[in-house]
Amino acid sequence: MISRDEALILLDKYIANENMKRHCLASEAVMRTLAGKLGADADEWGLAGLLHDIDVEITKGDPLTHGPYARNLLEGMLTTEALDAIVMHNEQATGLERTLLFQHALAAGETITGLIMATALVYPDKKLASVKTKSITKRMKEKAFAASVKRENILECEKIGLSLTDFAELALGAMQKISADLGL
Repeated sequence: MISRDEALILLDKYIANENMKRHCLASEAVMRTLAGKLGADADEWGLAGLLHDIDVEITKGDPLTHGPYARNLLEGMLTTEALDAIVMHNEQATGLERTLLFQHALAAGETITGLIMATALVYPDKKLASVKTKSITKRMKEKAFAASVKRENILECEKIGLSLTDFAELALGAMQKISADLGL
């Protein structure tokens, strides 16, 4: 398995968009925290969060190639389980349903970052420190708010044993710890 430093070099090589890099960093933070909560390998889960969208600019987010292309880029650098979770975070590419804890965690974890970032951006100070868990769960119900965020993916938190409220609190806390890196 590659180191975090090597993963960051890869991220810089394949991702130019700064917002996408921030999304990847946020996903890493959430996945590391989830791993700690669920007794999984924080390095393995963190790298999956960090690199899950490594191919998004190459594939232009094409739902049929985004994920499988990442597997080809990362083969031999991550565990098979991490590669599977990365491919399965975009279930459209495989036509398969997510079945494993790691797969559900990555799908839910990377998706909630978008909802949390969007919530922070409607606050006057645009800071994660101002966001409350209740605001996230309230925004979750507003389908027009951050409309591209797949709520059904976030709700997969229940498949890893966390309520939406507990999951939102965990994800927010993880992101708040790296708020300077996220510019929020």
